[in-house]
Amino acid sequence: MGANFSGLFIIDCLSSVSSSSSSSPSLGDLPESCVASIIGYLDPPEICKLAKLNRAFRGASSADFVWESKLPPNYQVLVDKILPSVPENLGKRDIYSRLCRANTLEGGTKKVWLDKSTGGVCMAISSNGLHITGIDDRRYWNHIPTDESRFRSVAYLQQTWWFEVNGEVEFPFPPGSYSVFSRLQLGRAYKRFGRRIINSENVHGWDIKPVRFQLWTSDGQYATSQCTLKEPGKWFHYHMGDFNVDDSGLSTKIKLSMTQIDCTHTKGGLCLDSVVIYPSEFRERLKHKGFLKC
Repeated sequence: MGANFSGLFIIDCLSSVSSSSSSSPSLGDLPESCVASIIGYLDPPEICKLAKLNRAFRGASSADFVWESKLPPNYQVLVDKILPSVPENLGKRDIYSRLCRANTLEGGTKKVWLDKSTGGVCMAISSNGLHITGIDDRRYWNHIPTDESRFRSVAYLQQTWWFEVNGEVEFPFPPGSYSVFSRLQLGRAYKRFGRRIINSENVHGWDIKPVRFQLWTSDGQYATSQCTLKEPGKWFHYHMGDFNVDDSGLSTKIKLSMTQIDCTHTKGGLCLDSVVIYPSEFRERLKHKGFLKC
């Protein structure tokens, strides 16, 4: 329907141009106001592509009203939260662009960004931003560098009887439905002669009992799930639960945990990268790419 509307709009605009011009009209003859009204129905990546067509499209693609419709309703709160040094006269397109970057919070333990295609708010909490039982004892846990994490390091569990990870975040999420995932991998990856090699010799204990995931929100929402960890050598997003935000004027506080507490056996060989929060429609993306578990 949007494409049909845009096509009719272009015809109307070209008709008005041709009535005042003896030569055949082209896209370059379209007034910027017409172009801006058309591209407002498109997704941000499509708008950026059309900006390369000609001067009219380039100018229209910078219109504030076009980009304000793509920004979250509480974008000014987000700007104040994660972009404190933004000039007051910065255009909406540039605000959108800066919010789409992976902006760091709380000493680099959290990253927040807008999805470039949808404008949805996404967040990642690093393993350093989580409370991991036993993390200071190198007999059990180590932080190892890797280019497979957006934080450039992951927490690696060698062996433990008591697996427990807790986290907490408070953030002004825009209204919508969100899903929380834990990004985990069995086995430790390293490079040899440019090839990715997986060391899975320490992987054990995860097939005996599932990991339990839980989350709570400040407005009383609760979700729980269980999943058995498997398939060493692959990063998976394990679904922890969902929550909804109704009021963009308030911050949502989220508490989360993942546990596998059974002292009858040890478990080990696990890489913990991060906890990520995505708009719930992203579950289909993860599923389609084969990254989703549970």
